[in-house]
Amino acid sequence: MVEIHNYINGQLSEPSDKEYLDVYNPSNGSIFARCPNSTKEDLDLAVAASNSSFSSWASLKQRERSNYLLKIADLVNRDLKKFAKGESIDNGKPYSLSKSLDIPRSIKNLVFFANLASEIEEESYHQENIISQIRRQPLGVVGTISPWNLPLYLFTWKIAPALVSGNCVIAKPSELTPYTSFLFSKACIEAKLPPGVLNILHAEGLTIGREIVRNSNIKAISFTGGTKTGKEIAIEASQSLKKVNMEMGGKNPVLIFNDCNYENMIESLIKSSFLNQGQICLAGSRIYVQEGIYEKFKADFINKINDLIIGNPFDPQTDQGAIVSKQHLEKISKYVDYAIKEGGEIISGGEIPKLDEEYSSGWYYKPTVIEGLPQNSRLNQDEIFGPVVTLSKFNDDDEVIKMANNTTYGLAAIIWTEDINRAHKLAELVESGLVWVNCWLERDLRTPFGGIKNSGFGKEGGKYALDFFTEPKNICTKYYD
Repeated sequence: MVEIHNYINGQLSEPSDKEYLDVYNPSNGSIFARCPNSTKEDLDLAVAASNSSFSSWASLKQRERSNYLLKIADLVNRDLKKFAKGESIDNGKPYSLSKSLDIPRSIKNLVFFANLASEIEEESYHQENIISQIRRQPLGVVGTISPWNLPLYLFTWKIAPALVSGNCVIAKPSELTPYTSFLFSKACIEAKLPPGVLNILHAEGLTIGREIVRNSNIKAISFTGGTKTGKEIAIEASQSLKKVNMEMGGKNPVLIFNDCNYENMIESLIKSSFLNQGQICLAGSRIYVQEGIYEKFKADFINKINDLIIGNPFDPQTDQGAIVSKQHLEKISKYVDYAIKEGGEIISGGEIPKLDEEYSSGWYYKPTVIEGLPQNSRLNQDEIFGPVVTLSKFNDDDEVIKMANNTTYGLAAIIWTEDINRAHKLAELVESGLVWVNCWLERDLRTPFGGIKNSGFGKEGGKYALDFFTEPKNICTKYYD
């Protein structure tokens, strides 16, 4: 049994009231750890530590702050296999994915923002004998709330720009997947990160998450998670005029045209549909295929899906690991039941697989494809966040763009066509914060990331993240002869 602790004022500590939550291994349904269910008292300790440390941390030279992040990145890289194993035990995803994507990207986040912050030059504007200098100053103490699907990946994506720009951070990882952030706190201690600069609190979102948003000493909230929760946070934060950045849900369309590079498309589509068991906000969950290749595509897609291996996350042959929790598995199953009631036909999957004894109590679901649903059905409108996609046929550009935009979400879209003029035209018309053309999940970390409509507001990535965690100050000086 692993006992996870909070990280407050540079030390690992038990929760004030000694209350803990069980942490499950999704692959077999067993309890493998317990983590604090922190309270306002723990938050107050963390905020006091951050307030005490802010002035000295913010006054460090930029390169000094960056060097701390680079040191932590080196330590995570040294223990990459340990972090990857922890991520897969905690989340249920294949170890091969944790080792090749989640942990390397977490390291890259730290290195990228450490270097980017050191490279940015101050702006200045000259007008006759007047010089306006633009200084970006840290906000103070900020809060980050990260989700369970990419635990360390998205945890570091938030804390790295916040820390390197001079803020102190109160970070809340998901209580479903707290293990790698706990390992990360140990790396911070080894790197001798100054006490109070980063505090990591574990607890249920409804308790400590709400208290973080309400705390008057916390100047900004960066949140990634569901749209319903994000709306509640935005309303609460507006009461004290906190800065907020919201990266929320998605119901992302995939537009596949007759003239696409077929082999590249279908290989990529298996990933964009089912990577991480479909538990990625950027997954393509509504697939629209032009009628000329629809029947061929459907047959080939199902054949590819049938080849996927589901089971033990630590088997190198495994393609699909476990769903993160029993509750989430039940949600996915319920949506597939809705599909049948709404007239859809399950043409692949749609059930819980039978696995060997060791994993028979784990939480797994077969990759599922459903066709024949109306565009306003729950399966085409709600974010399921699992290995479930819908399949629809279209005739021309006008029809598919209407179908693609028929959603309250606007996070990402994927377009497959060899006609670059069509691709760019549709990329302009689709209501989405991010559009991939003939690819998926390619990311230049310098570019803005974030959705529109119910997928959120504000941008992360590159200088956009540094801008969020700072305030610009104009120092205007007039010189006399």
